[in-house]
Amino acid sequence: MPLRILLILGALSAFGPLAIDFYLPSFPTLARQFGTDVEHVQLSLAAYFVGIALGQLFYGPLADRYGRRGPLLLGVALFTAASLACALAPSLEWLIGARFVQALGGCAGMVVTRAVVRDLCDPLASAKVFSQLVLVMGLAPILAPLGGGLLLGTLGWPWIFHSLALFAGLCLLAVLLWLPETRPQGFSPAPLRGALGQYRALLGNGAFITYSLLGGVAIAGMFAYIAGSPFVFIELYGVPAEHYGWLFGSNAAGFVLMAQVNARLVRRGGPGHWLRRMVLLYLASGLGLLGLAAWQPASLWPLLVPLFVCVASLGSILPNATACAMAGQGEHAGSASALLGSLQFSVAAGASALVGALHDGTAAPMALVIALCGAVACALAWKSRRYT
Repeated sequence: MPLRILLILGALSAFGPLAIDFYLPSFPTLARQFGTDVEHVQLSLAAYFVGIALGQLFYGPLADRYGRRGPLLLGVALFTAASLACALAPSLEWLIGARFVQALGGCAGMVVTRAVVRDLCDPLASAKVFSQLVLVMGLAPILAPLGGGLLLGTLGWPWIFHSLALFAGLCLLAVLLWLPETRPQGFSPAPLRGALGQYRALLGNGAFITYSLLGGVAIAGMFAYIAGSPFVFIELYGVPAEHYGWLFGSNAAGFVLMAQVNARLVRRGGPGHWLRRMVLLYLASGLGLLGLAAWQPASLWPLLVPLFVCVASLGSILPNATACAMAGQGEHAGSASALLGSLQFSVAAGASALVGALHDGTAAPMALVIALCGAVACALAWKSRRYT
């Protein structure tokens, strides 16, 4: 795949991590700004997850019917406008609504990116490209909390969303100038009225559903960490908001590093082989985290080791699950990408909400949800053996 296209796809894939991670350090500030608590501010994060889950279902059929570029341009423009609306939010309710619309725009990049990779690559090459995309987009979760903390301390929280709008505008220009249409020639455009039938067919595809849900519960564990870490790091263990990004970024660096290792590993054994092995590491580290959280250590450091291993293992699990799910979806890659993302973020939204619902003033709710996700991922990995 040409480097220019890879970089554009990486930037589009970064919409999700940026829109999520950039404003995490501002949770306590937003709570004070709107006269509420951090648990209610977390609803803006859950709203983003719900918007991503729903929005992808619309972009998939559009991408199969009209090509990849048109729906992508529409989504990026919507994300840009919604980011400005977030910056102007006079209340938490406004922010939650604007975050939902922001997600509806941002998910276009996620759907189209997976479809473009499927258009241009076979399953083995797809696993390598998805791993490379993690490297490109991996800068987002490393730098976003650092940048968010810096903007929060200097210009104020609205500039977090102004910056997102600027980034989206630059991506819009890059797509206009340098991203070609990649929908394969010779395929008949899929009629929109057949979208529900296509989704039903995909839901009946055992391999597609198993791999999609496996990636979904892995992402759910990641988002349980994302939703719970601001409270655990900043409020429970007293990490300054401007230093939160260093801890968050170190875990993201492990995620990126493992993704690059995965790009080499899949040459021997294939993505399914390594997927079933990495979920065991994910479960083991999740159980270790839960045990330490139940012990309630006086220091944060004991929790950071299993948390790092857990997040790093996702650098192998996510690209391999995506490659396995998208294999053989050629003509309907847009719809398959949309349903995959919708299923995954629906599970992620539930995990994020569960962390808030179980909140008890300790790190245990976050650790419990991560461990549960690891157990379910292992069960799905065991089931996936029949499809390889």
